[in-house]
Amino acid sequence: MDIKETVIETHQGGIKIVQYNRPHKKNAIDPTMYLRLTSIFNETANDDSISVMVLTGTGDFYSSGNDFSVATDMTNGLSVLKEYINAFIMFPKILVAIVNGPAIGIAATTLALCDLVYASENSYFYTPFTKLGIVAEGCSTFTFPRLIGDRKATEMLLCNHRMSAKEALECGFINDIYKPEELQSKVWDKITEVSRLPSVSVAATKKLLRDTVRQELLKANDIEIQELNNIWVLKSKL
Repeated sequence: MDIKETVIETHQGGIKIVQYNRPHKKNAIDPTMYLRLTSIFNETANDDSISVMVLTGTGDFYSSGNDFSVATDMTNGLSVLKEYINAFIMFPKILVAIVNGPAIGIAATTLALCDLVYASENSYFYTPFTKLGIVAEGCSTFTFPRLIGDRKATEMLLCNHRMSAKEALECGFINDIYKPEELQSKVWDKITEVSRLPSVSVAATKKLLRDTVRQELLKANDIEIQELNNIWVLKSKL
């Protein structure tokens, strides 16, 4: 499948919509998609006509995370992953996730790097890193304790707890939940309203909010990627 088809990019006024579009793979993200998505982040960051970017998925899943079925050079793969996560950290515009179904792995961890997250009632959030024999990524070792507390973060990242949409709302991981058939229509009114706010004011406020933690996020990403590399090196020797 062409990369242009696996990542759909559209515009609606000052809003850019980016869709993970591999429904047959539950929108799993492969290396070429990471590269394209990172490029979209960087292009949009410098596009004065865009004030809001929306991430969502096609079909029943938001995204099942990293596509482990695709063979890749691990060193290069981790470098691509690091740049993808850094793109979230450095993004200066409002970043909204419309979670239309389950979000797993990197798809779940990067939600904590978004500004607003709206989810379908049938979505869930699952980070089975220790079950897979790897370590947490997406800055989640920093963002999860800060966002949902140490206990819940431990359940998610260490014990592979699958968090429901209701639970995610209760602990502050997401902003709101909707019935699947109402998600898109009800959320878009809010997104359109945000997109019409004065862009200079919005950008300055986001900068103030993010500047306090940006260096810590970049550091967390560095450390997590290094630990992932250490794990893969150990596995390669077994």
